[in-house]
Order: sequence, then structure tokens, then C-alpha cells
Amino acid sequence: MAGRRWKETADLKDSCPRARLQAAPASAASTLTGPLRQAMIEPMRVPHPALQGPGSARRPFLLALARTALGASALGTWPVQGARAAVAGPPRQASETRRLELQGHRGARGLVPESTLEGFARALEIGVDTLELDTGITSDGVVVVHHDRRLNPDHTRDADGRFIETPGALLHALRWSDLASLDVGRARPGSRTASQFPRQQPLDGARIPTLRQVLELALRAGPPGLQLNIETKLSPLAAQETLPPEPFVRLLLRDLREAGLLGRSTIQSFDWRTLREVQRQAPGVRTACLTSQQPQGPGLADGIWTAGLRLADHGSAPRMVKSAGAQVWSPFHGDVDAANIAEAQALGLRVAVWTVNDPRLMDRLIDLGVDALITDEPDRAREVMARRGLPLPPPGAARANEARGR
Repeated sequence: MAGRRWKETADLKDSCPRARLQAAPASAASTLTGPLRQAMIEPMRVPHPALQGPGSARRPFLLALARTALGASALGTWPVQGARAAVAGPPRQASETRRLELQGHRGARGLVPESTLEGFARALEIGVDTLELDTGITSDGVVVVHHDRRLNPDHTRDADGRFIETPGALLHALRWSDLASLDVGRARPGSRTASQFPRQQPLDGARIPTLRQVLELALRAGPPGLQLNIETKLSPLAAQETLPPEPFVRLLLRDLREAGLLGRSTIQSFDWRTLREVQRQAPGVRTACLTSQQPQGPGLADGIWTAGLRLADHGSAPRMVKSAGAQVWSPFHGDVDAANIAEAQALGLRVAVWTVNDPRLMDRLIDLGVDALITDEPDRAREVMARRGLPLPPPGAARANEARGR
């Protein structure tokens, strides 16, 4: 089966071709005072970024804020089969009235180490509509922001500064206190991460953050309307490596609810069982179906990853996503063309493609009519958007300075 052929250790959204506080896990709201505490504990309902106005001013980098949030002591390549984006029909031209959503993948991974408060702060400084991030859960029930189910030896060092050995330990087998001393601020020399992102600047001392820390950063530093696109890192082929979908989703929603950010969050996953749980536990929260129809991807044919839904029963990926009850289809960029994008949008779905780092490919996908770009390099995406006259998302550093009392 296609799903079983996928190598479990493969990084799906890592594998796209370029062309193509140290703190106890107490409630985030309980650690805050004044206006920020009020923002954390009162639900916030704001329009989707498509309804927000443009902004252009850049602000200073938020590294200091990220380190403050951590606490003073804390601091590929898939072959694109039938690359539809390259052979699709007549392109649609962008206009100044169109609103493209820009998502910073794992923060701004092309510039700053991934899934760190520093990385998310950098994305906010550049200016994005949405922070895209991944979640896992430790053995003591703390939701952390980390892409892999295991610690990644390519960018994880122990308290003595040595890169960890392969395979890394499962997050679900570790306590939060076990993670707090790990350094994820530098790529291992010669690793795929190091070669894939030559512009990435090391930030020694960067830690694996909790979700609550990232949510606090978003509230303190983000512009009005900043969105969150949160992936659940589960696999139906490795059930023993994570919590089951129901408790995983329950803990995730708890943190979002306490922060007042349910209305600004989308939950995405390749494992559609978790999306079904989100819809059951919090029906008003947006969900996004991640898909890949490449040979190395989870696949849509056998129903293993798609909560029993099968491509043959629905005829197309957009129809499967609609049947799954999601509001967003998030496909690998090589799987889209003008026809299936139009089909998805006619079904009322937004189309958010991953992971797009080449400016020429960004142009092509914008012409095809995608609603959102997920990118490791939001600075380059903004250049493309500016050249085309598309509205730019506002940077959030000014609000961060206000939150710090400057």
C-alpha cells in the first residue's frame, strides 16, 4: 500500500524540491499580568487574514523577545511525478485586490532554526499572515512544538553541546524537563538541514518551546488577526509512538482554548483521524487535510491515513477533503493544477500549498490561483508578492515592543 511504503522517518514537508522558557507547563494565562493576561484568557474572534489590510513597515528582529519568553536561563528531494503546476491550463493573473495568505513554515526555517521561539519571532518580524507549526506531546502531557515524533539528530545537541545519536528518543517517552536543556539552535555540519538552508543563521541556546510559549509570543508579538496553522504529528502506522488521537487533540485544544486562540487556529494533519477528533471536540475550529499524491507520500488510495476515506470512492482529492469535513485542502505543490484548484474552491475549500521556496514556483502557483503559500522563506515570498502588487501582511514587531512596555 502507498501509505505503508512511505518511510516513517521521512520528513514529508522537508522533502519538497526547491523548485517545486525553560518553564514549567503551567497555564500560560497564569503567568501573565495586565493587558496580556486579559488577551490570553479572553477568547479572540477576528477575521481571517484574507480580510486584513496590508502593511509594509519592517521592525527590528524579535530575538530578545523570544529569549525573554524562554526565560533568562534558557536560552530534499522528492521527484515530482507529473508536476501539474508546470503544465496546467491558462494562468489566472493576480490583481491588487486579491489576498494571498502567507504562512511561515516552522517559523522562518530558511533563515532561523526551525520550530524555535526565535524562528517564529523572525517570521513575525518579516511579516506573515500565519505561523505554521507542528506539535507533539511529552510523557507528562505537555504539548511541545517540534516537527518530528523523535528528537532530530540533525539539529539537536545535549547539555554538553554534542549532537545526539541516531535514532533520537521519542518525544512521547520523555518528560518536558528532559527536553528543556536540549539545544536546537544549530544544524549538524554536513547534514541535510545544513545543505538545504544555506541562509539559516545558527542561534546557539535555542530550545524546544511548549505550545503555550508560542501562543504567548503570538499574542505579544503578532499583528491583529495573526493566524496559527497547527499540525498534529501522529501516524496511523506508528500508534505506539504518540498519544492516540482523542487525548492528543484534547490537550492541544486545551492550550488553544486557555490562550483564547481557538478562533484563530487551523488544525492540519496527514492523519485525518485527528481532524475528525477536532471536529467532534470543537466543531467550530477549522481543519485542513494535508495530502501528498507522490509515491513517497502517505497516499489517498487505501484509507490508512485518511480515516477510511478512499480516493476511488470520491474521484478527486478535493472531494475527499470536502467529505472529511475540512475547510482547507493543503496539498504538496506538485499535485495541483488549475483544474483541481478550481474544483476545490468551487467546493468552498481554501487551497494552501506546501512547501514553496523557489520564487519562480511561487509565481506559477499564484497564477494558478492558490489561496495560501506555506514557505520556509517568507522574505522571498514577500518579494514576489510585492512585485505582483499583492497586499502584504503586516509585521508584528511593533506590538511585541508594546507588550514589553517599550
